[in-house]
Amino acid sequence: MSGTRIPPRTTVCVVGGGPAGMFAGLLLARAGVQVTVLEKHADFLRDFRGDTVHPSTLQLLDELGILPRFLELPHFKAEEMAFLTDHGRQPGVEFRALRHPFPYAVFVPQWDFLNLLASWGGGLGTFTLRMSAEVTDVIQEDGRVCGVRYRDEAGEHELRALLTVAADGRRSTVREKCGMHPITFASPMDVVWFRIPRLPSDPVEPFLRLTANRFVVLLNRNTYWQTAYLIPKDGYALMKAKGITEMRRNLAELVPFLADRVHHLDWDGVSTLSVRIDRLRRWHRPGLLCIGDAAHAMAPIGGVGLNLAIQDAVAAANILHSGLRRGVVSERRLAAVRRRRLLPTVLTQAFQRGLQARFIKPLLDGETTVRPPLPMRLSARYAAGRRLTARFIGLGLRPEHVRTPARVTTPAADA
Repeated sequence: MSGTRIPPRTTVCVVGGGPAGMFAGLLLARAGVQVTVLEKHADFLRDFRGDTVHPSTLQLLDELGILPRFLELPHFKAEEMAFLTDHGRQPGVEFRALRHPFPYAVFVPQWDFLNLLASWGGGLGTFTLRMSAEVTDVIQEDGRVCGVRYRDEAGEHELRALLTVAADGRRSTVREKCGMHPITFASPMDVVWFRIPRLPSDPVEPFLRLTANRFVVLLNRNTYWQTAYLIPKDGYALMKAKGITEMRRNLAELVPFLADRVHHLDWDGVSTLSVRIDRLRRWHRPGLLCIGDAAHAMAPIGGVGLNLAIQDAVAAANILHSGLRRGVVSERRLAAVRRRRLLPTVLTQAFQRGLQARFIKPLLDGETTVRPPLPMRLSARYAAGRRLTARFIGLGLRPEHVRTPARVTTPAADA
């Protein structure tokens, strides 16, 4: 895993130890490519990150042979996610309708997931993970990205690489230093995250509760509900000005069974996500590839972001591994990653933008006659509609499969 020293050169430098970066690094290392992953934080313990693992990702974990270890982590399996409205329960996403080996989603803390991936890669001699390594700049020579500069507890360093993979999120330092600016689409909402204690008598399935002006998502974390409370864009200051009592009252009215414990909610336990949807026109430069949120930020709708980022990583490894083993990475092959993943990105973002404009914004604006979105209406009326919605959310468009060879294996993978 991580060591006390990093050689000054590697074949692939992955910036960012999130799901996309870890998957890309591990798949390439498993295929025999020397990989170094630089993660700026000292650990993975950051709350309120994407933790919805869809059937598409479960299948990838199965193809890698680590699904049994993944399912040993504390988790919750969800065969459906329903909408609760003022008019009763409405079908949302019914993963059980999928004709798939894994007809369910798994909610698992992302830090546990990333620790598992790091542990699995620990036995690969071709894989190095360096924590507390914050990238500050890119090395560019003759118009080509040749690596990065980073700092850690020992000081400033350079790491040169044949390929640098930017997987450092929607505020990507690598992307900024290379002068790559995404197209940004307006979003009408932000998300306030917090925890509320969960009792054994509470419902089990995660669900969405919505009414005029208010929209909340509750995810079962066994001992607590991870809660996402949607608010109008840039509305957090106004919410805070109204006071914590008002927020507690709104939550108790929206989800009555939480009324006896909303007093646990305070501002110190609240985190905000500024929702944005964007994407790069071009995902690469000579010697550089952007994937995941660094290439396209998604809204949290459907919990698709983590899974799409992993799909990017798998596609990149499938397309690039053979050339990287030979010490070659062409612009044509880098461009092929974007071509492979562009259609799923564009259509998923179009779906999210449409849902925000036609459903979420009117709700947050207080309209009381908002029609449920088309997927919800189709799911309510037709079994085919339930399968289609579950497939779009759970598998996505053009799901990837592991095509990289297992040239290097770990003891855990052989067990």
